[in-house]
Amino acid sequence: MSTYRDLSLPRALSAARVTGVAPIGSRRATALRTVGTRERRSHLTAPRVPTVGIDIGGTKVMAGVVDADGNILERLRTETPDKSKSPKVVEDTIAELVLDLSDRHDVHAVGIGAAGWVDADRNRVLFAPHLSWRNEPLRDRLAERLAVPVLVDNDANSAAWAEWRFGAGRGEDHLVMITLGTGIGGAILEDGQVKRGKYGVAGEFGHMQVVPGGHRCPCGNRGCWEQYSSGNALVREARELAAADSPVAYGIIEHVKGQVGDITGPMITELARGGDAMCVELLQDIGQWLGVGIANLAAALDPSCFVIGGGVSAADDLLIGPARDAFKRHLTGRGYRPEARIVRAQLGPEAGMVGAADLARLVARRFRRAKRRRVERYERYERYAESRRSEREGAS
Repeated sequence: MSTYRDLSLPRALSAARVTGVAPIGSRRATALRTVGTRERRSHLTAPRVPTVGIDIGGTKVMAGVVDADGNILERLRTETPDKSKSPKVVEDTIAELVLDLSDRHDVHAVGIGAAGWVDADRNRVLFAPHLSWRNEPLRDRLAERLAVPVLVDNDANSAAWAEWRFGAGRGEDHLVMITLGTGIGGAILEDGQVKRGKYGVAGEFGHMQVVPGGHRCPCGNRGCWEQYSSGNALVREARELAAADSPVAYGIIEHVKGQVGDITGPMITELARGGDAMCVELLQDIGQWLGVGIANLAAALDPSCFVIGGGVSAADDLLIGPARDAFKRHLTGRGYRPEARIVRAQLGPEAGMVGAADLARLVARRFRRAKRRRVERYERYERYAESRRSEREGAS
């Protein structure tokens, strides 16, 4: 049975307007500000109830019901509405997926991993490059529609949390996750807490400058790390060689029948696994740049483990092997300090969804308390009604 449709939300909001009491969404804001400081303690005592995780990217919205052990009970996926459309269109899509899942699962909270900058209160999406979200109060808007606690975080933060809880980062107290996709995202976990920074936008590693005056980045700067170690960088290099009719590119030119624009990252990885020398070399180049960036992050953050996720990480040792080698060559103080492990993420493309759901479980207890109070009120009413019926029957 749905956990949403049996709530009288419109009446509650109407009453709030009349009485002057703050609506549900704004009352949640104060409580959610403290979630980050108690994550480590709370995840061990959070209610073991199903929650929904939402992963929103530029091309797809994935939703899933996740249990307390990180198992996905059911998942749904749909295309992301075109970015030229209003934010409400994307919010409508999210609400429809959640309500669909709630028909078959007793859902107690919703977590959202958004591909964009989320403010420190985890309410507003300050900027999303692939969506029309500019200072969008996503949490409050969805909380009003769904009538359960909603938690919003950056998608890389959500993925890192999932890997720390259930994947490659289990047991690590100081972890950095790097997500290699179209660009580079990332997240920092220390002592079981996601480090979001003062304004909520920490972890934008892809825009560290590694080559002054280098390739132009869509962010407006030149020489950003993601211009040398990302899916876009991999495809750009392959297409440039193919367009120049380079002899080393004959294999991939033949594979795409001369249509250079058809070259993709997964295709390069597939050909590299098949032994194509140019594709192997391109992944080595991307991996070496990855190792340089990781060495810089190690100098600044000194974590015990780097977890490499995102679509490009599917190349596995073709990418991560060269990254480990470059990391060892460029690490400051090499030979005189412990070296962080570099491992591939285990949860794949579902990490963001699983992490968002698990983070939402930290605020699910408030919904459980409210639901328990509704049940108790209903039971009291039933006892009262039964006693009145008994009195009437006795009088007759």
